Amino acid sequence: MRFVLSLLLLCSFAVQAAELPGIPQFIDEMVAKHQFKRDELENVFAHTQHLPAVIEAISRPATIKPWPEYRAAFVNPKRIRLGLEFWSKYRQTLRRAEKKYGVPQEIIIAVIGVETIYGQNAGNFRVLDALTTLAFDYPRRADFFRTELENYLLLAREQQFDLLTIRGSYAGALGIPQFMPSSYRNYAVDFNGNRKIDLLREDRDAIGSVANYLQGYGWIRNEPVAVRAQLGGELPAGETRMPRTLTEWAAAGVAPGADIAPDKSARLADFTVEQGKEFWLAFNNFEVITRYNNSDFYAMSVFQLAEELKAAHKAGSLRK
Repeated sequence: MRFVLSLLLLCSFAVQAAELPGIPQFIDEMVAKHQFKRDELENVFAHTQHLPAVIEAISRPATIKPWPEYRAAFVNPKRIRLGLEFWSKYRQTLRRAEKKYGVPQEIIIAVIGVETIYGQNAGNFRVLDALTTLAFDYPRRADFFRTELENYLLLAREQQFDLLTIRGSYAGALGIPQFMPSSYRNYAVDFNGNRKIDLLREDRDAIGSVANYLQGYGWIRNEPVAVRAQLGGELPAGETRMPRTLTEWAAAGVAPGADIAPDKSARLADFTVEQGKEFWLAFNNFEVITRYNNSDFYAMSVFQLAEELKAAHKAGSLRK
């Protein structure tokens, strides 16, 4: 494996990560398990930065914001306008992805819109620095990020990435759809037919990969995501997180705001708005979106952006 170390001089002033506890043992594992060359890995980690800003960022996620503020950051006129442009530009690719994977076009677009504003903002942290910092200086999820660092090194070897130039999120997600390295290796697809998978630059690959990811985590074609719910009374504490059929919810005084088969299963999600609580029945496909980011705020933002895009796209088509 050849690593391109083009930024070594630029990194010479940074706080080095090589002395973090656990890195020598990690190198041993990568050499034994995946036949990496020890001197190359030692050279890479000698020029890897430990970034306290990454720990700070992951310790204060956006979901601590109130729901209306969180929603406004993702469901807004800019992302709707750019999403419609994205839809127009890639309409054939999106149709093909929907047909193959069963994921609606507007959901695919909304995920990419929420993640990176359709590729405009893929992150400013060097992925190697972020993953190394989290793998060896964030005990709460060290095992997860250690696995992602392992996958990133494998991905770099497979894709011939320049390890010291690829940038992404503070959590180490990269590319147009912000895939973690393990997701990149497991779910990324060549969707433009050029025999190369490139989520850093190729929108069409990103479209197919997002759809493949959601299908892989259990997306069900033509099934609902979420619907508003009306409560006929107060539910006992702790009852809302338990999935039930709509028949069972009806018996508890919860009614869906749309005509959906009573045997469908859902849980009740609530969001605090200015008027109080807003309740939604969240179905399987809503839970699948949370596999992208384990947050009801995130999944609801994707869903509501998708609904806005679908309505705007339909209105535009009717005007033509």
